[in-house]
Amino acid sequence: MKIKEMPWYNRPNVRLQRYGAGILSDAELLAIVLGRGSITENALDCSNRILKTVNFHNLGEKTLVELENIIGDNVKALKIVAMAEIFKRTSKLVRKGFKFKIKNAEDVYNYYADSMKDLKKEHFYALMLDTKNNIIKEELISIGTLNSSLIHPREVFKPAIKASANSIILVHNHPSGDPTPSSEDREITEKLRLIGEMAGIKILDHIIVGNEGFVSF
Repeated sequence: MKIKEMPWYNRPNVRLQRYGAGILSDAELLAIVLGRGSITENALDCSNRILKTVNFHNLGEKTLVELENIIGDNVKALKIVAMAEIFKRTSKLVRKGFKFKIKNAEDVYNYYADSMKDLKKEHFYALMLDTKNNIIKEELISIGTLNSSLIHPREVFKPAIKASANSIILVHNHPSGDPTPSSEDREITEKLRLIGEMAGIKILDHIIVGNEGFVSF
């Protein structure tokens, strides 16, 4: 049965308009996001089939290819990937303690925690601040195992100078989930701190993000 063949009052979009999103089931909400079904199943049946395999939390962890294999449709998989990314970005903005003005290491952790928790490789960022510690820019410096050859000072300080940054906070994740600093972490931090002093751009901190917490240098 197609959605349009259902009694009008049982259709997900009608129920949402009449009663609000909170009353809808997970499958109904997902059906609205997917929009259309296929020749063999409507959007609601498709949503129920998807949710028998993965829940909303798991959906956000799946890659595009994995979702395509589950759903059997590239367009629907793309919609779910986009939806999951919106969730992550929204969560970052409303997470308790988050501020555009950085006051402490926890603010930095709150800024990155959601976006970094599912990363399979180390991502190294430079967070650039003005004189009042407001974020003016962030720069992804490298992806992969952290070592001195990957983190070149030029890649850190060039965008900072261009953005007229007053200071920088370094941030990277540990895919293992354990934020304990490695010897490489300490070496890179000290190297960039010394160069920052010479360049007149202070390295305020280096935050390592783990699954359930962080370490601040």
